[in-house]
Amino acid sequence: MSARESKSLKASASSDEPFELLYWPVIPGRGEPIRLCFEETGTPYKDVTNEAKDGIKAVTSRIDPDNLGEGANIPPFAPPMLRRGNLLISQLPNILLYLGPRLGLVPNEEEDPNGIYFVNQLALTALDGLSNEPHDVHHPIAVGAYYEEQKDEAKKKAADYIENRLPKFMGYFERVLKSKASNGGEWLYGGKLSYADLVLFHTVDGVSFALPKAIAKMKESGKYNGVFALVERVRCRENIGKYLKSDRRQKYSMGIYREWSPLDFDYG
Repeated sequence: MSARESKSLKASASSDEPFELLYWPVIPGRGEPIRLCFEETGTPYKDVTNEAKDGIKAVTSRIDPDNLGEGANIPPFAPPMLRRGNLLISQLPNILLYLGPRLGLVPNEEEDPNGIYFVNQLALTALDGLSNEPHDVHHPIAVGAYYEEQKDEAKKKAADYIENRLPKFMGYFERVLKSKASNGGEWLYGGKLSYADLVLFHTVDGVSFALPKAIAKMKESGKYNGVFALVERVRCRENIGKYLKSDRRQKYSMGIYREWSPLDFDYG
């Protein structure tokens, strides 16, 4: 690629270019934290597969084995993807890292040059323990196999997740909220809402849908009051509240967070 082509790509992703989210239709999934960032900040965006006829082709064509990328963009492996002008990036944490400073969802770089990395660290941890691991609960052996083919293993995985892994991650975020870095205990870092808080909201909300008995027991324990308070704090924010009641909000169904009644039980 010539230097001119690379320069052209960078110049086209300017502040006046619209954002387009490319993700699977109908489900919140890994596209939801991106939507929450846009909704919280009142940033216009297009949810391509949910808004455009045949929008799914914008996803499937880009993850096709024959796709070698577009211009200076490398071919994406899987959605979510974010398109802005000629720029196309993928991987949820990477997209959040891109959006954070542009939407004001990370600390100001001049005031706190390391803040963005702490926010990213928190988001990655939430995605590890409250998104990736829950997905493995209903697909513990093979992602490509149906849940019905691995029910017995899923029950074992669910038991370990509910008894051990879920409390560990919830306890971690409770500890973060009590730390000096939280600066007050309302938000995870710096006393101000960041995209890490939006990620934690979505993942805890998703696990609450999937494992209501386990989450109800955790609430009763009183050990994670800070985390649950943060979730409600996000839910009650003006823009987020309007979004959650709108048609733009996709319902939990067959994505990461699904109805797991055979796998759900009281925690502790």
